[in-house]
Amino acid sequence: MGGIVVSLMQTLVIPLLPMFPSLLRSSPGDTAWVITSTLLASAVATPVVGRLGDMYGKRRMLLVSLALLVAGSVIAALSYSLLPLIIGRVVQGLAVGVIPLGISIMRDELPVERLASATALMSASLGVGGALGLPAAAFLVEQSDWHMLFWTSAAAGVIVLVAVLVCVPESAVRSGGRFDFVGAAGLSVALICLLLGVSKASTWSGGATTGLFVASAVVLGLWGWWELRSPRPLVDLRTTARRQVLLTNIASAVFAFAMFAQSLVLPQILQLPAATGHGLGQSLLVTGLVLVPGGLVMMAMAPVSAKISNARGPRATLILGTLVVAFGYGAGVFMLTAVWQLVVVSAVIGAGIGLGYGAMPALIMGAVPTSETAAANSLNTLMRAIGTSISSAVAGVVLTQVAAPASFKLIMGLGAATALAAVVVAAFIPSLSRRTA
Repeated sequence: MGGIVVSLMQTLVIPLLPMFPSLLRSSPGDTAWVITSTLLASAVATPVVGRLGDMYGKRRMLLVSLALLVAGSVIAALSYSLLPLIIGRVVQGLAVGVIPLGISIMRDELPVERLASATALMSASLGVGGALGLPAAAFLVEQSDWHMLFWTSAAAGVIVLVAVLVCVPESAVRSGGRFDFVGAAGLSVALICLLLGVSKASTWSGGATTGLFVASAVVLGLWGWWELRSPRPLVDLRTTARRQVLLTNIASAVFAFAMFAQSLVLPQILQLPAATGHGLGQSLLVTGLVLVPGGLVMMAMAPVSAKISNARGPRATLILGTLVVAFGYGAGVFMLTAVWQLVVVSAVIGAGIGLGYGAMPALIMGAVPTSETAAANSLNTLMRAIGTSISSAVAGVVLTQVAAPASFKLIMGLGAATALAAVVVAAFIPSLSRRTA
């Protein structure tokens, strides 16, 4: 529930983006910060919350994250201008650590035979919430005031907060030590520069984005030097450099790039007027409903992912998932002319994502000590976020520089190519034993 609510929060505002300039009396460039601010806040919070969870208690940080989700939702619900809405969205973004924290609590509390299916389901909740968010938001926007989106998010957050208090035990596994404030600050600056440059590459000048990328590289280098010399680093780079962890994180970023591409293409095709010759002229609500099966299939594949991981190892599951995603995108190059075709394409890609996302936590947890589970899972979640951000930027450039429908087919082709690239990376991940999976 927590994973679904957090991912739901991230997609609820998408239907409002074209309306925000008039609602908030701001320019489209300024209102884009409603999305960008959440992206940056979540990138900063994810590794920090994971490390704090390992040090001071995963359940405690889970509750803190959910409380921030509720607080941010209330701030946004009370907003009638751009600045307070952005502040609310920043606070909401700080809650994104719920998913890696939840997976880490499962590792500490569940028996081995239940762990694979539970973590696969938790990992898939990210996509499920995203798929449900669009139709839910479209319905609320059409039936009521836009502030109801955030009141709904706040209410859902309160329900999950109470459920965690009642049902989720605190793990006894702690790493202890002092928090690495310098490491947290350095990584935050590097990530903000990187993601800001990526997200604004198509709208800002080349000099500004280049400067951000250079700054990110320099700060990241200094951060790595500090982390290797710190007795209690924010991220243990020696553990992260292990072949299994490193390749899984790289595969996660590439896989996330492929995963996100379809979410930018399919809604456009569905909503463009039929008179254009390449649009289907559907309403926002119908568009959201078309994408729902993909999210449901993603969740349905979680137990399948666990069974394959238990039988063949999580690496085999990840490879299979990326191949299914590649097939879905390949089919999408030729199946973009009818609603039913888009439903099929979305469902096939969702099935592959469900398989792949379910295997990633097992690969990570099989290579790190229990005391570093939350930090390692948080870093993996961050790598996925970086992959989706780059995917969004690349797709945005393609959509603006290449005429439709060629741009749609090109993006689908890129999705297939990056999924196949993830297959290559995953093939070099060391195999895990059945029990470790």
